Amino acid sequence: MANADWLHVDVMDNHFVPNLTLGLPVVVSLGAATDLPLDCHLMIDDPDRWAPPYAEHGARNVTFHLEAAADPVRTARAIRSAGALAGIAIKPGTSLESCLDILPEFDTLLVMTVEPGFGGQSFITEALPKVTEARRRVRSGHLKLIIEVDGGVNAETIELAAAAGADMFVAGTAVYGADDPSKAVEALRELARSAMPADPAS
Repeated sequence: MANADWLHVDVMDNHFVPNLTLGLPVVVSLGAATDLPLDCHLMIDDPDRWAPPYAEHGARNVTFHLEAAADPVRTARAIRSAGALAGIAIKPGTSLESCLDILPEFDTLLVMTVEPGFGGQSFITEALPKVTEARRRVRSGHLKLIIEVDGGVNAETIELAAAAGADMFVAGTAVYGADDPSKAVEALRELARSAMPADPAS
């Protein structure tokens, strides 16, 4: 994975989602084993309590779910104060409008294109209008955000996400299931670059 931009780490607690993966001790070990920035995606209950320690232990970006947070603004500020970027994630069924007022507090917006919890699911194209609207607001100067898409990203869908306005793409099965993961990363990157719309300001 050395040629990836970030290493995306899915943290699941078997409460917010029906799957259990790993937690902070493993993330700390991963951080010691790689030079890649860690992009921690917390699919957990009570992120207001548990998210800031990931930043304190060196994660580059800590993303938690709007649907699970009691005070997302306070949590975002705590993450930023600890030295990381703060991200907010929304499920396919959650509207972008539900978080528009708080997006200026965040550095990344993660639009889920599958239901969170399990890899290998099919890409939900109906989530892409949220990406397009977020990109429109970034281009208009109302927001400064990295727009990330996660779920079902592969050689067939990454171009759709890039054309919609995403600029970060989480690929799991498409990379780890490839014969040569490094080549898969580069191929996906090139597909995304070719599909990204031209910046009207350039």
